[in-house]
Amino acid sequence: MKQPKTPGHSLTRRDFLLSGAQAATGAAAAISLTGASQAAEAQAPVSPAPGKPAEMPCGMIGKAKISRLLVGGNLIGGWMHCRDLKYVPALFRAYVTEEKIIETLRVAEQHGINTVFETGGNYVNKYNQKYNGHLQFIPHIKVDANETDAGLKEQLRELLDTGAVALYVWGVSADNLVEAGTPEKLLRAVEVAKGTGLPIGVGGHSLQVPMACEKLKVPCDFYVKTLHSDSYPSATPKERRTEYMWHHPDRTAFYDNMWCINPEETIAFFKTVTKPLLAYKVLAAGAIYPRDGFSYAFKNGADFIAVGMFDFQIKEDCEVAIKVIRGTQQRERPWMA
Repeated sequence: MKQPKTPGHSLTRRDFLLSGAQAATGAAAAISLTGASQAAEAQAPVSPAPGKPAEMPCGMIGKAKISRLLVGGNLIGGWMHCRDLKYVPALFRAYVTEEKIIETLRVAEQHGINTVFETGGNYVNKYNQKYNGHLQFIPHIKVDANETDAGLKEQLRELLDTGAVALYVWGVSADNLVEAGTPEKLLRAVEVAKGTGLPIGVGGHSLQVPMACEKLKVPCDFYVKTLHSDSYPSATPKERRTEYMWHHPDRTAFYDNMWCINPEETIAFFKTVTKPLLAYKVLAAGAIYPRDGFSYAFKNGADFIAVGMFDFQIKEDCEVAIKVIRGTQQRERPWMA
């Protein structure tokens, strides 16, 4: 299912934001239970592995060194995809207390993960302060059709206060803007965010988002895109898939069960893109085993994956990720980070 000190440049970035903001006034968690061994682990509190953290492979986004497996933020932010199982959100919230979140972050860092993705900056900071940790954070920027430069700069100022090492335009925002025929709003948001000095990404569920960005030559540093296979039982049949179906109120064709409606086209498109790809929803929110989802994402072009994980899943997920990455050094899309 399932940070943050940035020394050396915070004052200049804040100066940039404050000078232009005088008028100024959120994705999804994957349950990836992989058998009886994880069920047994869940019966007792999880302790971090002793000694030196595991050697998780990393890549670079700008000047930030990022573990190729990131902690997805939905579980930390209090969100969980559960199809039509009505009791699961309450069960989730009963288990994922603030104490459990801090413990989860501690286990993640002990197993080599160094970055949390999307939400949870307050918990990352609490964890780092309590345990002298070094977790990093990549939060999202919300951009709507009426967003002003001043509003963006005020939002960026607040995000910088979390200790972010990179930023990205939220996938929901980007989907909505492209669907509305206003991708130029994405271009302007990235241009404004570039003033922070941080790497800036653009997210999206729809493949139309990165395609629009490439067409407009949006100067983003990386992309954030859903990527998973469609070979699981609850996947929406191809004939019923529609673009942007994640955001529409009519759930007759989609009930919280699919986030990459055209994986083959996505894989083919990113072979033409030279910017790093951070893939998310790689387990289709728990419908795909990590050994399969991780392999599919990395072999098909992802440079990083963000995965929502419970504390008892982290050890095995990290072991799987390291094994897959080491076995996937040669691939059709070169590593871009």
